Amino acid sequence: MIHKFIKGTNPNRPTLLLLHGTGGDENDLIPVGKMIDQEANLLTVRGEVIENGMPRFFRRLAPGVFDEQDLMYRTSQLHDFIDQASKTYDFDRGDVIAVGYSNGANIAANMLMQIPYSLRGAILMHPMLPRKDDQIPELKNTSILITAGNNDPIVPLESTKALKEALNRHGANVSLSWFKFGHKLSSEEIQVIIKWYQQSLVDHTKHLN
Repeated sequence: MIHKFIKGTNPNRPTLLLLHGTGGDENDLIPVGKMIDQEANLLTVRGEVIENGMPRFFRRLAPGVFDEQDLMYRTSQLHDFIDQASKTYDFDRGDVIAVGYSNGANIAANMLMQIPYSLRGAILMHPMLPRKDDQIPELKNTSILITAGNNDPIVPLESTKALKEALNRHGANVSLSWFKFGHKLSSEEIQVIIKWYQQSLVDHTKHLN
């Protein structure tokens, strides 16, 4: 998979897995990743599906209607890539935090729902419920932040809420923050993400140690 790995300066920090939205690439979320944690490793990946010239992480049949078979296959493929990357770049596979936007958030959400112990936590920016399936692994001790637009023209509020409820039902500790900027990322949203990350993932890790 086309990707970039940026080595962090603090080996005690996690690896941030950066997953772009439709039409983006492996460079899009690097500034966001650095704002979230200047000391962490950054592993940023480009989606391999092309829709009207735009990279995505999995196929869809129509806007908001996902090709679930392809979603499952691409999720497993991405998971295997992270496994291999952890060996190539020598980072802790058990300490990977997904930071996904839109289509990238959707495949990160599906990874949590499909593969046990695939991620230690996740920041899902403007996701929707990727599929309706109660066969979700136990997510106890998994911290997840969902950020969403209360006037998002692409993601229905009900789908965002359904994702939170599905993850909560299986033990995840999920926070949901709403913003008024539609489907766009805002500086206000990034600041909330940084604060949540420090309190829920960095400070929590220090407490456990």
